[in-house]
Amino acid sequence: MLDWLYTAISWVMARWHSLWNTLFGDPPAESGLGGLTWVLAIVFLVVTIRLILFPLFVKQVKSQRAMQELQPEMAKLRKQYGSDRQGLSQAMMALQKERGVNPLAGCLPILPQIPVFLSLFHVLRRLAPDKPGLYSWSDDLTDEAARAKLLGAPISSSFNMSGAKETAILDIAGVTYTNIRIVAFVLIVIMCLTTYFTQKQIMRRSGPVEGQAAMVQKILLYVMPAGLFVSGFIFPIGVLLYWFTNNLWTLGQQFFILRKMPPPGSDAAKAKAAADKPVIDPKTLAPKPGAKPVRPKGGRPVAPAADPATGDVTDAAPTDGNSSNGRPPGKQGGATGATRAGQSPPNRGKRKRR
Repeated sequence: MLDWLYTAISWVMARWHSLWNTLFGDPPAESGLGGLTWVLAIVFLVVTIRLILFPLFVKQVKSQRAMQELQPEMAKLRKQYGSDRQGLSQAMMALQKERGVNPLAGCLPILPQIPVFLSLFHVLRRLAPDKPGLYSWSDDLTDEAARAKLLGAPISSSFNMSGAKETAILDIAGVTYTNIRIVAFVLIVIMCLTTYFTQKQIMRRSGPVEGQAAMVQKILLYVMPAGLFVSGFIFPIGVLLYWFTNNLWTLGQQFFILRKMPPPGSDAAKAKAAADKPVIDPKTLAPKPGAKPVRPKGGRPVAPAADPATGDVTDAAPTDGNSSNGRPPGKQGGATGATRAGQSPPNRGKRKRR
């Protein structure tokens, strides 16, 4: 039933392998470069899948930000409904629908990766030397992939192997079971550690949560790496490499998002807002020299302002049409508004009546 998916994954890998083979001059399968072309094919399979899923990642981030903005209103609803869970659930669903927030959008990038991972696992587990072609691969290409090595361990081998596949892989020149287990164990440990740090980063990105969501986060933080450590002993080395590369991509992608879009209310968000806010000079009510210009509220234009002490023009100061160059009305160029047009002040020459 899933043969079409297995065929698609093997086809993408074959295309990347062909590209690297062309760049490296078609090296022998059992050579260092021959193994490198298949390693790079797995790495760029991750790149292909993650680029396709990037729009879903953007939707996930927007959904999480929208959910964070709703937290104060949800807290009010919890106080309002108290122990009435059904009423609270209906009120929350109505609020989310009104604001256009979909809580399931946070799972969008994860769900499509599951069948890809299972497909790669299925393809590499069926790989063995001298076997007929798999899916979109010819007999020669299948045999070449089965013999390709990462640090001396074939990408189709695993920590725990048995049967005819184990015999066929150990017959490859220069391959020992000790080397396979060392490479596999190191990759298992690295895969679990990167999974743990990836989940920690996801918790930072999503911000503080309460109740069931907090419990789910803790389960994912500790249970997922532990489960991967146990199951990693049956994963082919190529699958371990895929998961490790996928974790590295996720770490880099989330690091970029956290720097550009820190969670609302977090220390990073407050620091970013403070850094973007210009420093105002209390004397001129204008940003200090070197500060970023700011457009005042109401959309009024910003004009240069003169320093009262030196007369030098500094950065911007708001104007409202009744002032110019940051000076109060009637004091442009050191003269009042009346004398500017050659007129005398209205009270000049008149004595004050007692």
